[in-house]
Amino acid sequence: MEEVRAACLEHDGADPLDEAAHLRLKHHGLDGIGAWVSAGGFALRRDGEVDLAVAPEARRDGLGGRLAELACAEPGELAAWSHGDHPGAAALARRLGFDRTRELWVMRRPSVVPLPAAQPPEGVFVRDFGHGDTDALLAVNAAAFADHPEQGALDRAGLEERMAEPWFDPAGLLLAIDAGELLGFHWTKQHDARTGEVYVVGVSPAAQGRGLGRMLTLAGLHHLASRGVEEVLLYVESDNVAARRLYEGLGFTHAPEDTHVQYRRGEGS
Repeated sequence: MEEVRAACLEHDGADPLDEAAHLRLKHHGLDGIGAWVSAGGFALRRDGEVDLAVAPEARRDGLGGRLAELACAEPGELAAWSHGDHPGAAALARRLGFDRTRELWVMRRPSVVPLPAAQPPEGVFVRDFGHGDTDALLAVNAAAFADHPEQGALDRAGLEERMAEPWFDPAGLLLAIDAGELLGFHWTKQHDARTGEVYVVGVSPAAQGRGLGRMLTLAGLHHLASRGVEEVLLYVESDNVAARRLYEGLGFTHAPEDTHVQYRRGEGS
């Protein structure tokens, strides 16, 4: 599986497994996961989601379709991501009764573009994450992403798994504090020497309207620039117009090929 995954990443420029799938396999293996594996590809069915990957040299002979049919044979609601808006994925989704339901944009910004200062509102200061901040961070995250199907479900175990990853840096998890209360945070991620990410920006609903989202985004961008990255990327729902305007105003752009698509099959299928 890892060889197929690496070949897909090199050829397509995108990992066929998202972070949730990667962490599930890393920490729990195939426990509770349906797996169909061949020399040229694999399909996984986990928690109502299907992951499919076919090595570049094994494509165009129907392997992907055969693996997908096996993974989707059992009825029930399912979701699957196409990491890139590929026509082949759209055709396979239609054949298996999946509808296109979400688009996730990747937006990118070159670090050479100058940034305005990150000026906190009066009474607010920004500091790094510390060991005593976990409960407050989880509470703000849950409130900020109550309607988000993935981020809103983050719990202590999931947080600890992410903090155990090699890329985690407490100095890159920036907290906005007012009178000892956590109002919001910007969790940055550095992939390698060249690339950084606006990983998560969350603001408590009670603190909305104070410009904290923009300020925290800028603070994180300054942090990543100080680490020497050449480019910063982020993921945003295509229909989140307010967030897109914020990021566009800070110099982020989106190319059509930088689109991830979720397909979903209903419960009765």
